[in-house]
Amino acid sequence: MSKKIYIIHENDEWTSHLTKRLDELHLPYEAWHLDKGIVDLTSAPPEGVFYNRMSASSHTRDHRFAPELTGGVLDWLEFHNRTVFNGSNALRLELSKIKQYTALEANGIRTPKTIGAVGREQIIEAAEKLGTAPFITKHNRAGKGLGVQLFQTVEALNSYVFSSAFEEPVDGITLIQEYIQSPDSSITRAEFVGGKYVYSVRVDTSEGFELCPADACQVDDLFCPVGEEEARPKFEIIEDVDRNLIESFEAFLKAVKIDVAGIEFIKNAAGEIFTYDVNTNTNYNADAEAKAEKYGMLELAKFLGDALESI
Repeated sequence: MSKKIYIIHENDEWTSHLTKRLDELHLPYEAWHLDKGIVDLTSAPPEGVFYNRMSASSHTRDHRFAPELTGGVLDWLEFHNRTVFNGSNALRLELSKIKQYTALEANGIRTPKTIGAVGREQIIEAAEKLGTAPFITKHNRAGKGLGVQLFQTVEALNSYVFSSAFEEPVDGITLIQEYIQSPDSSITRAEFVGGKYVYSVRVDTSEGFELCPADACQVDDLFCPVGEEEARPKFEIIEDVDRNLIESFEAFLKAVKIDVAGIEFIKNAAGEIFTYDVNTNTNYNADAEAKAEKYGMLELAKFLGDALESI
């Protein structure tokens, strides 16, 4: 059997953007949709390169155990010394923001003050312990802005947590995090392929994106949900990014064995930078890429093709 590029995933819609580029480059590939499947420890994997793009939000598409199955497959591939990009440690970080933040801090990258909690009373205790307002909540295993809500007071959080509207995280862990306010209502996402910087995209958060901006949320005793996906924020690829920060991100990715990622960060009014998300199942905005003539999936396809050629 000839060697191929194997794409490990659970979302055809997201994966089609990559397979289109692989087709353009005439590269052989096979997609492994791991919503269901087996891990055959009695056999050896096929020859080729394996790229994992399993998502932390898979459960929102009724693929609850896809990450667990993927974890077993990645262990099997790594045991047989196959070439795996975004392997088992990348999956480990994809599925837990607590693991992301401890890894970022261990590599000298500042994250927002965060406390994790399991249990409704413990969520309130965590907010009181954090001691800053406003603050946000988010799910530990997230993606798509799951559970991201802004609160002005602990009392408002209490009303939400002990209501029928409370959204239980899939892993049970709710994060309470200091709210970092951007003066221009934006965040930046730096994209990396093969551990190397590709470009940065500025995201306008004025209509809601991950962190719900205060001027868009009249909170009082209400919580503020993040906008749904159809209300997409505006994306723009930018050139003015701190090179020292990019180098620290590259060093971090190397240390934690992540090959492909989008790393999101925000700057406050004092110019301090806080990194709050490492997305190992990164996607790219087509309109922003067309305008800048930079294409993340094309770079990824070329990277995978080069890797296939080298084995």
